[in-house]
Amino acid sequence: MNIVEATGLGLRTRRGWVYRDVDLTAASGELHAVTGPPGSGRTSLLLALAGRFPHTHGELRRRSPAALGQVAGVHEPDPTLTVAEHITERLLLLGPVPRRRRRLVPVAAVRARRAHRRDAYAAAIAGAGLTDEPLDPGRYGRDLTPVERQVLGLVLAGLAGPGLIVADDVDAGADRPEREWMWGALERLAGQGYAVVASARAVEPGVAATVHRIGDPAVPVPAPTVPAEPAEVPA
Repeated sequence: MNIVEATGLGLRTRRGWVYRDVDLTAASGELHAVTGPPGSGRTSLLLALAGRFPHTHGELRRRSPAALGQVAGVHEPDPTLTVAEHITERLLLLGPVPRRRRRLVPVAAVRARRAHRRDAYAAAIAGAGLTDEPLDPGRYGRDLTPVERQVLGLVLAGLAGPGLIVADDVDAGADRPEREWMWGALERLAGQGYAVVASARAVEPGVAATVHRIGDPAVPVPAPTVPAEPAEVPA
């Protein structure tokens, strides 16, 4: 099932286009990557897809709730809370999954929310399928590495049982092995039935993602060449 559909999506401000003419359809179980240079509008596009930011052009349809992973400056770990406290707080805010929605929420998210009084941390990490990147439950948000911040963001996003998860700049501050691991984790998350849209400067080779490149400058049109007039030969 298609979770989010964007057709000709764009955002224009008084300063010009932030991004434009984006066509993106993400279904359950699919991983999509939005790539482009800094300032290309990747973050604004992801927030628009999740319903957290406006767009001015095109059409956007979303058939399931969306959740944010790590988005710098918008949705980040609290520096004063530990990893375990982040998870416990999120589960308390969400509460149990209503019976009428249980068929629409991934089983892992339902189990994690049922288990929050017993072992919230272990249930949440296992539910997200990210047990191969251990997070210290006692580590504070301010001490997390860039990859750990991404992992925590994905874990918290999955607890809400959304249809769509978006994560921004997933390759920021990561070396090559970390980038490869991160893309593998995103593939596994999509494999659980989420539609996942992540932004990055580039996608690692071999990643099973549909790539949407935005923000590339237009190729300059060369100025017409005016033939030089023949030089006069003195008599």
